[in-house]
Amino acid sequence: MDLTKTANQLSSWIDQFVNHLDTERRLSPHTCNNYRRDLEQLLRLLLEMEIDSWIEADSSSVRQFIASQRSKGLSAKSLQRQLSSIRTFYRYLIREGHTDNNPVAGIQAPKVPKKLPKTLDVDQVHQLLERPASTPLECRDLAMLELLYSSGLRLAELVSLNINDIDFRGASLRVTGKGRKVRQLPVGRMAIKALDRWLEQREQIVGFDQQALFVSKQGNRISERSVQLRIKKWGLEKGQGKLHPHRLRHSFASHILESSGDLRAVQELLGHADISTTQIYTHLDFQHLAKVYDGAHPRAKKELRMNRKKKS
Repeated sequence: MDLTKTANQLSSWIDQFVNHLDTERRLSPHTCNNYRRDLEQLLRLLLEMEIDSWIEADSSSVRQFIASQRSKGLSAKSLQRQLSSIRTFYRYLIREGHTDNNPVAGIQAPKVPKKLPKTLDVDQVHQLLERPASTPLECRDLAMLELLYSSGLRLAELVSLNINDIDFRGASLRVTGKGRKVRQLPVGRMAIKALDRWLEQREQIVGFDQQALFVSKQGNRISERSVQLRIKKWGLEKGQGKLHPHRLRHSFASHILESSGDLRAVQELLGHADISTTQIYTHLDFQHLAKVYDGAHPRAKKELRMNRKKKS
């Protein structure tokens, strides 16, 4: 078998598939790169097994691939993603008439233990955001924090914002989320105030010919990594531990759901395509209710007292 020729043939289908994800399904570059990486790892195994076409790969090949990835210490979540990538790829090959078989069809992905996202309570959020900001960078950081919590933005959505995406009069913003879907979101009063102050300070760093809402001290659009580092620093200084942007999104969702009970509204605000993704916040809400119950219900309190007596 000519390995170079076979590798090129297999790779050409990956190229076509990734182009389909980019141009037809309009997935983000990050997601497209994940698909490519997963499929290229499978390609290398197929070459080692001397399988020279995607048609010849069967469920046994895929199981062997997953077993090899597990032996490298990949988590159940990563294995799930890889199986999903391969499954979607073969659906594309079937659609294109290249094969009529999906070798992943009968393979069950390993179960991932559900982890509830960590959130800040309302008092912690107030403590975090009540820090005075005087320098341009402090004003920028506070505006980013306020906006993450006010509108439940993803990190990528935050850094991609331009100045003209904010409607100050209407207290709203336009954001492009996953799948390049655009949604309109409300912006809270404190976030608008923080944005106003940041834009005043922003002139010291860069002119209005730069459309990015948030910029680095060099005047370029701020990177996701820089935002992560700045928020981590802010969180440590305010005694909130290693804070990350997504924790503010989780807190936003949890607090809105706790106050309104409207799961569909929270789904729309977060930009979730599937409401099952949003339903994790109902578990957080229940945890809060359970804590209130344990602290307030006479029978629950009695049981707690009895447990303490037994321990003592």
